[in-house]
Amino acid sequence: MLEKDHPLSRLIEEIKKIPGIGAKSAQRIAFYLIGLPLEDATRLADAILDAKRNVFYCSVCNSLTHVDPCFHCTKEIDGEAALCIVEEPFNIASIEKTGIFQGRYHVLLGALSPLKGRGPDELKTDKIIARVEKDNYKEIIIATNPTVEGEATAYFLAKLLQGSGVKITRLALGLPVGSDIDFADQVTIKKSLEGRTEIKTS
Repeated sequence: MLEKDHPLSRLIEEIKKIPGIGAKSAQRIAFYLIGLPLEDATRLADAILDAKRNVFYCSVCNSLTHVDPCFHCTKEIDGEAALCIVEEPFNIASIEKTGIFQGRYHVLLGALSPLKGRGPDELKTDKIIARVEKDNYKEIIIATNPTVEGEATAYFLAKLLQGSGVKITRLALGLPVGSDIDFADQVTIKKSLEGRTEIKTS
């Protein structure tokens, strides 16, 4: 066992703070990093610092970007676009991999969770409402995760947007309940997109 003030102990403790990384995984990663040539470790450290300094949230959709507006908000789209609402920026990459969605995105940066103190105000829904009022969307796809929080968020958004005159849909079943979109395979996400259903609030 390493002593508390050992540099490797500090590295392991910092890696353990990453979501999904336990003590054993943190230890393996730390030993891997220590085994890297100095130039490789320096490149990794520089890449982390560069991303930290130059990546920020898009002013339009809240996705992570290094230019504002981001690529997804400026790319050319044929005809009327659909707006896909997701919880986190990394959810966009999972949907993009299916190759079938050609629309815009909006990132909530979380979901409703009273236990975590996250209510409607934290979702900053005024930005969504402004986008729906300004842009000519043919459909709003609510692609929150199939969790208790995600379902509550989807219902809340459907109620909020029901008077917009835009068709509101939810990703179809196919995504496993209790999991994140980011962990689903491309086929599952594709089927969920193709089989989405309209949300009815009354």
